[in-house]
Amino acid sequence: MSEPGTIEVVFNENSDAEVFFPPGDLWSDEPPLESDLHRDQIELLISILKLWWRERQDFYASGNLTVYYSPNQKKSEDFRGPDFFVVLGTEKKDRKSWVVWQEEGKYPNLIIEILSDSTAAVDKGFKKQLYQDTFRTPDYFWFDPVTQELQGFHLVDGKYQEIQPTADGKLWSQQLELYLGVHEGKLRYFTLEQKLIPSAEEIAEQEKLRAQQAEERLQQTEQELSRLREILRAQGIDPENI
Repeated sequence: MSEPGTIEVVFNENSDAEVFFPPGDLWSDEPPLESDLHRDQIELLISILKLWWRERQDFYASGNLTVYYSPNQKKSEDFRGPDFFVVLGTEKKDRKSWVVWQEEGKYPNLIIEILSDSTAAVDKGFKKQLYQDTFRTPDYFWFDPVTQELQGFHLVDGKYQEIQPTADGKLWSQQLELYLGVHEGKLRYFTLEQKLIPSAEEIAEQEKLRAQQAEERLQQTEQELSRLREILRAQGIDPENI
């Protein structure tokens, strides 16, 4: 839930209108997510990228967070909330929102919108134009968790050009240096070799499986040794004296 910041009120000398200059440390004004699918997808993108880049300190990744970009530094104008975005070349720290004028003028390097019936037209139209012309965001993608539609664009000479998919539908992100593709109904990251980048839960499951397999191999080895001892004893050989 958003929390209001302290607003400085200044009266314009040439009119009776009040001009509002908010602090740089603003809380996000984003509305609640539309569904569990949307929330889960955004959280998955954030958590996996942070895990994959856990040694890096030069990026910020977040979702459903407001980006304030007013040239007049006004909270009341020029703000949008990408579902997921990444800023490169910045300090890795928690933020209440992304305030461009407090972040050296940096805009997101990558944006992903999670489509829904109520947002698809805006995401494909107005926001695509905004991210191209104002944000100048190099990589823009959208994904529909229901229909599995995935499309991506890369900024070339100031205009978005559609990213051509691989044979199995993956899209390359120059900013992340990773592929984006659909795996088991979710938008996921893939390496240059197109290997799935696992989540923390999947890593834990893999480690558990490896431990179980190691235990099974140990048990099989012990059983084989036990059978070998029995064979030796049947031949009158004491296996302990070999």
